[in-house]
Amino acid sequence: MMYVPLTCGEAYENQPVFWKKNGEVQPALQGNQVKVLVEEMDGGNYTCHLGPEGEYLNHTVILIQLEPDNRTVILEEKSPEEGHIHCAAPNYKGSFHCAWTKTSSRSNAAVLLVKAERHLEKISCELNADASGVHCHDASCPYKEEQHRIFLTIYIHSNARLEAYTKAFYLREIVRPAKLPNLHSSDGKAFSWDYPDSWEKPCTFFGLQYQVKVVHSGHSCHSEQHIVMDTIEEKTFVVNVKARKYVFCVRAQDKHTSGPFSPWSHCIVTKQQVEC
Repeated sequence: MMYVPLTCGEAYENQPVFWKKNGEVQPALQGNQVKVLVEEMDGGNYTCHLGPEGEYLNHTVILIQLEPDNRTVILEEKSPEEGHIHCAAPNYKGSFHCAWTKTSSRSNAAVLLVKAERHLEKISCELNADASGVHCHDASCPYKEEQHRIFLTIYIHSNARLEAYTKAFYLREIVRPAKLPNLHSSDGKAFSWDYPDSWEKPCTFFGLQYQVKVVHSGHSCHSEQHIVMDTIEEKTFVVNVKARKYVFCVRAQDKHTSGPFSPWSHCIVTKQQVEC
């Protein structure tokens, strides 16, 4: 527990100031400057008024953050490796998006503050309309080698409880190419595709590599029961299998960092046709 000083305002010195907590008058709190005894999770909205039922003058919200804050309950954990915040970027131009999910019991929680910086340089961010994520832009040149991580901190509160979530990462760790466009095949054997439009240019500097997979007909690209699986650097691949019906899958990743894969692109091959 600790005492927190509250001040209604310099203009109200020597005035009959009364205080309310969450709308209820606190008889022990009178005067422009008071001290409030705050115990664990006992914060709230303190408003000051000119008299017990008089004019509203000002307010102070006291939020409680537990230290060490190892009992987070507001956001869902994505995974032990990823933590509570998922971040991704489509290329190295500096824009990235981070998202989070509130737990069902704290669905009304509100984001109080978002801070992002790299080596003491602030990064501009804009909160999504539904407060489920944030878009940020790092102005660093995409050709410059990253020396320092980006640190993103989100302050979010539910009632009087305040929690802080921090994620640290290099941009190269979260760059995920977009789904490969223009995947096609004229004969169901030779396949080709293009670089994503959003991918960085020149492609020789920001190279991609591709994971190709052939799975049984009716299976998804996520199936572990594959007929063929290979990693290549060309934007073409020839399938050499006896099966006449199968699914061809391909996805991309940065070949220099081996970062996150793009979503799968696929073609369904039957005896009669190829559907991509």
